[in-house]
Amino acid sequence: MTPPTEQRPSVGAEDQRIRRSWLIFAGTFFALGLISAMRLLGGGAGPLDLAMTALIVVVGFAAIRHRLAVQQLEEGRRAEAESFARILQGLSRSISPDAIVGAIVEELGIGTAADHVVIVRRRPDARVLEATLVNARTGGSTSSTVFPIGDLEDPPSLDDATERDPVGIPIDVDGDGAPVEIPVDAAPAGRPRLGASVGAVAAGGPPRSGRRMPDVGPTAAIAEPPAVAIAPRPGRVRPPDPRRLVAERIAKRARAVFGLRHTLVAPLATDAGQIGALLISRRTASGWSPSAQRILNGAAIEASAALSRAYSHRDAEARAATDGLTGLPNRRYFDEFCALLARRRRAEDTVGVLMIDIDRFKGLNDAHGHVVGDDVLRAVAAAIAAAVREDDVPARYGGEEFAVLLRNPTLAVAVDVGERVRSAVGRLDLHRFGVGPVSVSVGAAVADGPDEPIVAVVEHADRALYLAKRRGRDQVVAA
Repeated sequence: MTPPTEQRPSVGAEDQRIRRSWLIFAGTFFALGLISAMRLLGGGAGPLDLAMTALIVVVGFAAIRHRLAVQQLEEGRRAEAESFARILQGLSRSISPDAIVGAIVEELGIGTAADHVVIVRRRPDARVLEATLVNARTGGSTSSTVFPIGDLEDPPSLDDATERDPVGIPIDVDGDGAPVEIPVDAAPAGRPRLGASVGAVAAGGPPRSGRRMPDVGPTAAIAEPPAVAIAPRPGRVRPPDPRRLVAERIAKRARAVFGLRHTLVAPLATDAGQIGALLISRRTASGWSPSAQRILNGAAIEASAALSRAYSHRDAEARAATDGLTGLPNRRYFDEFCALLARRRRAEDTVGVLMIDIDRFKGLNDAHGHVVGDDVLRAVAAAIAAAVREDDVPARYGGEEFAVLLRNPTLAVAVDVGERVRSAVGRLDLHRFGVGPVSVSVGAAVADGPDEPIVAVVEHADRALYLAKRRGRDQVVAA
C-alpha cells in the first residue's frame, strides 16, 4: 500500500490565506474604530474611551506599516531568488571561462545594485591572475589586466583583513569563577569606543589597573572589566577564514588597480583550492544589504563550480590532443589545426610542412628495449620543438615520425628549418641512455599557392622524406 502523499499548499493558496487573514484583521480594527468614534460623537466618552481610540489608531498604523514591511521583504526575497535563478541558468549553458564571466556579470550587477563586477581568477596556462572588470552601468564594457600570482598563493595574514573581519570577544569571570563574554562593539582602527584604559592597551602600554587583557587585535574595543580578565578558551575567538583573507587581499589589489572604492568580495574556490575572487563595487558609501551578500556568495560558489567544470573540460581536451609520451601535440591535433588553418587561409598566406623520421629507430628499439626507445623519442621531440620557429607547430605524427607545420615559409626557409632540426637531433647526448648519436631524415614541402590543399602539401613532404631515406638518411630533401 502506497503511503498517502502530503499535499503542500501552493504559493497562490498561501497568498490567499494571508490576504484573508489580513482582511479579517483590518476589518476588526475598522469595527473597533467605528465603535470608538460613535462613542466619542455621542458625547458620553470619558478619558478611557479617548485612550482606547488613540490606542486603536496607533495599533492600526503599526499594523499597516508591518504589512508594508512584510510585502517589501517578500518582494526582495522573490527578486533575490529570481536573480540567483537567472545566474544559475546562465552558468548552466557556459562551457568556457569567458562565457562564465559573461553569464554572471550582468545579473550580478542588477541583483546587488553594484556599479562594477570584477572576476579575478588564476589563468591555467600562466603564473598570473587574470582580472576582468565589467562596468555594470554602461552596457558591460570590460577592462582586463593581470595581478601577481602571489596575491593568491602567498600565505594570508591578518593585515589582509578589512573592517568586515570578525571582532575578538574578551572574556571575564563571574562571581562563581566561570568565564563569561563581555559584549564589545566594533570600531574603526584607532577609535576604541569604550573606556580610557582601552587607549593604553591599544597604544601598547599595560592597563592602569594591572589586569591582564586578552589580545584581540587592533579593531576591537575592549572595556576594562570589573574583575580580572582571563585569556579566551580555545575556540572562543574564531580565527578568520584563510580563503576570505586571500579574497580581501585580491580585493585590495583590485581597488588600487581599477580605482574602486566600496567593495564586497567572496572567494572563488574549487576542490583543488582557491582560484581567485569575485568582487562587486559601488561608487556610493551606502552599506551592502544582506541580500547583496547572499547573492554574491551564491554566485561565487556556482561560478567556482562552473569554472572547475570548464577547466576540467579544457584539460580533458588538451590531454586528448597531446601525445602522452613526448608532450607534443598528437596527430589528431595536427590534422584539426591544418583543417582550421585551411578555412582561414588568406590569399597571401603560404603553408609548409616538414615530415621527420628517426633513422634506424626499429633497430635501436630492438637492441636496447622500449624504455630506452621512449627516452630517445622524448629527447628527439624536445630537440625538434626547440629548433623550429615560434609560429611553427611541431607534432608527433605516429611511431618515430614527426611533423612540423610551417607558417608562411619559402622553400628555402623550410629547408633551413629542416636543417636546424637535423642538426639539433644530431647533437643530442644520449649516452645517459646507453645509446650513441641518432639522426633524422627530413622531407620539406611548401604549397604552390593558396588554393593547394594542406593535405596535398603533407603528401609531398612525405614523399620527400622517403626520398631522403633512399638517398642514405640524415639529410633534408625538398619536394
